Amino acid sequence: MTRNNARTLLAGIALLAAAPAFAQPANESTAALVKRGIDAAAKQYATLLPKVQSKEGFPRTVENGEVKLVGVRDWTSGFFPGSLWYLFEATGDKKWRAAAQDYTARMAPAKFDKTQHDLGFMLGASYGNGYRLTKNPNYRDALLAGATTLVTRYNPKVGSIQSWDLWKNSTWAFPVIIDNMMNLELLTWSAREAKEPYYRDVALTHADTTIKNHFRPDGSSVHLVDYDPQTGAIRGKVTVQGNADSSSWARGQAWALYGYTMMYRETKKPEYLQQAHKIAAFFMNHPRLPQDKVPYWDFDDAAIPNAPRDSSAAAITASALLELAGFSDKATAQKYRDFATAQLRSLASPAYLAATGENGGFLLKHATGHKPAGKEIDVPLNYADYYFLEALLRLKAASATH
Repeated sequence: MTRNNARTLLAGIALLAAAPAFAQPANESTAALVKRGIDAAAKQYATLLPKVQSKEGFPRTVENGEVKLVGVRDWTSGFFPGSLWYLFEATGDKKWRAAAQDYTARMAPAKFDKTQHDLGFMLGASYGNGYRLTKNPNYRDALLAGATTLVTRYNPKVGSIQSWDLWKNSTWAFPVIIDNMMNLELLTWSAREAKEPYYRDVALTHADTTIKNHFRPDGSSVHLVDYDPQTGAIRGKVTVQGNADSSSWARGQAWALYGYTMMYRETKKPEYLQQAHKIAAFFMNHPRLPQDKVPYWDFDDAAIPNAPRDSSAAAITASALLELAGFSDKATAQKYRDFATAQLRSLASPAYLAATGENGGFLLKHATGHKPAGKEIDVPLNYADYYFLEALLRLKAASATH
């Protein structure tokens, strides 16, 4: 064996070792995939809910073998009630509705929390899905209150909503992260409901500023842009939760794709659709995307293929692509649906979908939260579950019309 052949063989062995064991039922129909995923989710959450419902807080992940609960001010607090609403939508079982109502009520303090830019996540997943499914007027009021709170973080000089508050010894002046795109739907929805165009103006200006300053020519995004709040000038660009400032953090790309797809739906501005297509192409065609289409936590981690995966990024991307397909020509739409379906087949395989009673009661394994900080690496995350369920429901809806 030559030295080159030996290196090739060793590289192949390393790749196989790093990849999660992958298996799925042969020739499974889309309908069967969705049903199996929903059935598994219902069984798993039936084990999780009794463990947490009598306690204060919202299940976020597993830490030291135990379910970690977080308070209402945590940016992920709304995802568990959102997943309960999706289970109610998927199954019609009133026990999920009752549980969703319980946990949504626990979200009430969030609507007045001016320290958060994540109110779209927190209130949209909980109150938003609740209002969509029940038309409870109290849920509508909570969403409108949250939008009124969120716009207080907008700076017209910058043209953006401030993401993080400045903590002691912070070197930033006005940080804006790509994740913030996900909070704009709360504003566009509220603009229509309250007939208040200012909310929509803020959302569009933020999206326009982000297109201008967050993206590289290849369609990838930096995580954070820091601005001078007095002039709007850029002070710096960094990727806090990614591998390096110049790298492409996988979940950041997923937030960007989802955010601009959603903003096109909300506004029909062609530049948002163009941006979504560009981000999709970057993600789908990346040479370091694994065969099962579940990305490494950062596309540019030098440790690849021995780097952690991020099932949350795959779930967010699958959900976004299924919506983007609805705004695309026939051939492109099919490409997006095929890619998203392949991602969901991977996520619904034993490699990523936990067996009933395992994984702390969460659905997906192998998510990564904040690797540079050493937090939530190769663990379940509540937002991975939320977007997995959303993607399954979107796939079911798409399959019914195609």
